Amino acid sequence: MKKMIQIENLSKVYGGGFKALNNINLTIKEGEIFALLGPNGAGKTTLISAICGIVNPTSGTVTVNGHDIIKDYRETRALIGLVPQELTTDAFESVWSTVSFSRGLFGKAPDPAHIEKVLKDLSLWDKKDNMLMTLSGGMKRRVLIAKALSHEPQILFLDEPTAGVDVELRKDMWQMVRELRANGVTIILTTHYIEEAEEMADRIGVINNGEIILVEEKSELMQKLGKKELYLELQETHDQLPDNLNEFDLELIEEGTRLKYTYDTQSERTGITTMLNAVSECGIKFKDLNTKQSSLEEIFVELVKKNHE
Repeated sequence: MKKMIQIENLSKVYGGGFKALNNINLTIKEGEIFALLGPNGAGKTTLISAICGIVNPTSGTVTVNGHDIIKDYRETRALIGLVPQELTTDAFESVWSTVSFSRGLFGKAPDPAHIEKVLKDLSLWDKKDNMLMTLSGGMKRRVLIAKALSHEPQILFLDEPTAGVDVELRKDMWQMVRELRANGVTIILTTHYIEEAEEMADRIGVINNGEIILVEEKSELMQKLGKKELYLELQETHDQLPDNLNEFDLELIEEGTRLKYTYDTQSERTGITTMLNAVSECGIKFKDLNTKQSSLEEIFVELVKKNHE
């Protein structure tokens, strides 16, 4: 698959010596949805700003579709649509005017049909003549997305796009993201809603303290780092487990009515059969069992915790 964004040895040091990005190396492929996860202050927004040419890197290089972001600034910026975190909009402009003006900024000829489609996709069509100052926060967020899509970019950056917006917008936006990806648009998003990354992303990158600590296909990440839990619904309540079950990672929960067994999905053997036999030999009877896979959020928290140690 074609490399749409290539980042090599990228660092950003601000005045006072604060290192926001430390030797980032990352490749983002054409037509993928790449989710960048990290705690507040990890460097997500700085990285996006550097790729978009808003922040000048201290060292390293970034190319977008083969163009250097500094030498070929106009070419690279024209390929990119950016939805920033901040709700900065021209209060006295109408929705139609501000979105159309954004298209013109990139040297694109007027295309009312495209602007109409974008506004309709974002449920903004009935607000097209409204002044921005009259819109709710959620509607203003929709306008930012419309502005980013006005010039038909090949790459779309969504920096915390659904922070503080309603569920309806979130659904609309993710539907639109799916359609854009189906049309070959490359999408990079940062989000605190990890379940959205889990649902939408093809690959996950985790950034912490200005460093990329992991990049994986989402499915592989879930498989490699996830733990599974097996729950046994017990027929009788138990106060404690017999000593000869100590070799298993077992825990009595819910006031002794359930037994939780944790096992590693990477292991060749889960140990479930041996554990169940041992439980039966101890006279512990169960009436049902079910399993649960670690969520991406649990994996993420664990990764960041390890990175701090």
